[in-house]
Amino acid sequence: MKKDMKKDNWAVVLDFLPHGYYGMRVSRPVAQVLGKEYFSLLEVIVRDDVRPRTGDKVYIGDAKRKEVKFIKRRINLKDLTSVAKDEVEDVITGIIKKNPRKFLEFFNKAGPVTTRLHKLELLPGVGKRHLWELISARKEKDFGSFDDIKKRVPMIPDPEKMIIKRIMEELDDKDKYRIFVPKFKKEPR
Repeated sequence: MKKDMKKDNWAVVLDFLPHGYYGMRVSRPVAQVLGKEYFSLLEVIVRDDVRPRTGDKVYIGDAKRKEVKFIKRRINLKDLTSVAKDEVEDVITGIIKKNPRKFLEFFNKAGPVTTRLHKLELLPGVGKRHLWELISARKEKDFGSFDDIKKRVPMIPDPEKMIIKRIMEELDDKDKYRIFVPKFKKEPR
């Protein structure tokens, strides 16, 4: 395993299937989870005596796991059950609300991607005009909250919703550039 590989230690349960799903060779309890740090979408095999509920936090790191036997595979947005698809945006919103500093730091520190493209422009709703307004405002002083961004850059769309939409786009692999969700290599089967 590579040392630079980004791995989540904690995840939030999106859906729990106590008997697995159609097409599994062996019926066993499965959960679809979203990593709290890197937004990894994973399918995990749950211990037989555990019944996690949607929204529960489970440990998926390298140390001994209480609820999860093992991580079965990395999944895509299209692989989620209908319940998990309904939950994913709410879970992302909760993660952002619990740790706004990480996302505010993006607004305060983001730089260029190329000579013609800035990381802030990767957010939905940010064009050149909003980009220069954001850069100008953060030169005065760092943004302290999402409300601070809205107050100091009045015409910008809701910054929290822009981040949520961007994370959803990255999970759906809609852009080659990544801000919040690392590009994971497909594991050989």
